[in-house]
Amino acid sequence: MNLILLGPPGAGKGTQAKILQEKYGLKQLSTGDMLRAEVKAGTPLGQQAKAIMDSGELISDTIIIGMIANAITQPECANGVIFDGFPRTVAQAEALDKMLSEKGRPLTAVIQLVVDEEALISRLHNRIKEMTAAGETVRTDDNEETLRHRLDVYRNQTAPIIPYYEKAGLLEKIDGMQAIDTVEEKIATILNSKKAA
Repeated sequence: MNLILLGPPGAGKGTQAKILQEKYGLKQLSTGDMLRAEVKAGTPLGQQAKAIMDSGELISDTIIIGMIANAITQPECANGVIFDGFPRTVAQAEALDKMLSEKGRPLTAVIQLVVDEEALISRLHNRIKEMTAAGETVRTDDNEETLRHRLDVYRNQTAPIIPYYEKAGLLEKIDGMQAIDTVEEKIATILNSKKAA
């Protein structure tokens, strides 16, 4: 079972991916987490990625595809994977389809979390307040200006992949503003119907 979770930054993709990982034994491949791990390790790739992420821009396809191609062959990906934050462009979607097809592991579903952008800005401010109050470190890219820029980038660069997956008959839409457990139930319904088909 290979899934893509789609939605703008802050839509809850990471939260749902973690739930799916526990529930179905899938491996969450969050490009953001993979990149942050590289940044934390201080690898050359990480240093390059940090400069790009801090400016709010997207990481190059070559870097991302290389990381994913390596990750998907690992034993923990045997049951399937959840792509979180990837693909972001039609070119990446085509490259991912090609790679998965070559490995005989096609996509099961593409789940789009539909959200209200202004509500996402509010969520960000609340999260920053909570983290600050708890004495946690707020990431340098966790601010309204960067989020608004990422939302623009999502609208202009990533949203065009929605028709691509719609045409392929893989796209399923869920209201991402609902409670976490409601979104989880709706995803489970979709996956159960795909498994039964």
